[in-house]
Amino acid sequence: MDVPSRDRQAMLFGLGAVALWSTVATAFKVALGHMTPLELMWLASLVSWLLIGGLMLRQGLLREALRRGWRTAAWAGLMNPVAYYLVLFGAYDRLPGQEAMALNYTWALTMAFLAVPILGQRLTRVDILAGLVAYSGVWVIATRGAVFDVAFADPLGVGLALASTLLWALYWLLNVRDRRPPLVAQWQNFSVGLPVLTLLMLLGPGFAWPGWAGVTAGIYVGLFEMGIAFVLWQLAVHRVSRTARVSNLIFLSPPISLLLLHLVVGEPILASTLVGLVLILGGLGLQQWQSPVPAQS
Repeated sequence: MDVPSRDRQAMLFGLGAVALWSTVATAFKVALGHMTPLELMWLASLVSWLLIGGLMLRQGLLREALRRGWRTAAWAGLMNPVAYYLVLFGAYDRLPGQEAMALNYTWALTMAFLAVPILGQRLTRVDILAGLVAYSGVWVIATRGAVFDVAFADPLGVGLALASTLLWALYWLLNVRDRRPPLVAQWQNFSVGLPVLTLLMLLGPGFAWPGWAGVTAGIYVGLFEMGIAFVLWQLAVHRVSRTARVSNLIFLSPPISLLLLHLVVGEPILASTLVGLVLILGGLGLQQWQSPVPAQS
């Protein structure tokens, strides 16, 4: 297949991933209306583990996954899915979906700053400017427009949303030398995380039927946010001639997510969220302009 054809195919895969990611903030809020963050995490992880396991079996990767890579998976699986998604779902449980979604988008800036002590990279002037612009948007959202008032509307929710960006950035930076194939890595991580989540469920709330609406939303999260969207994005990144061509697609997701949260969940779109999101995306755009970043799954 020639380069233009591969690029067109990659863009279609990328658009499919972004379209699915645009729906998950709404799915999170619907599911969390029927179950706790831990219950949602367990169900979504189970679904994703089964889906990715089936894909690996079809591609003949299961034997490789069972033989090697578990030393990395032992700690990576505790970071993602366990710690990252529990913290992220905790943020969505406390904040309006639009605020949690917007704050979570600052993970790329967090990665740039953490790469300094972890990878020995240097911050450029553009990195610093991008951080100032984006985190001014975080302040606008956290204070819900009362930018001169240091009393956040929900300090714990804001803290959880920002902590999720820290965990996600750390996960990718610590995995920079991970040589496992993406599907194998994802399945092994879920294989480590699922027993931990099951133990937490048994020690905590136990297993209870959350109703069909909650189960459907949880299955959707597992299939699409953690599963199919991840596969589509990997296909896009591996087929495109220049990563920036598909990585720029992530900027389409937040506006669509806001619209869906308004139409499906009924959240009024706050002016502070719009202003803050514009600043966050502006900061990300500055950073993307100098060097593209990997996308979030």
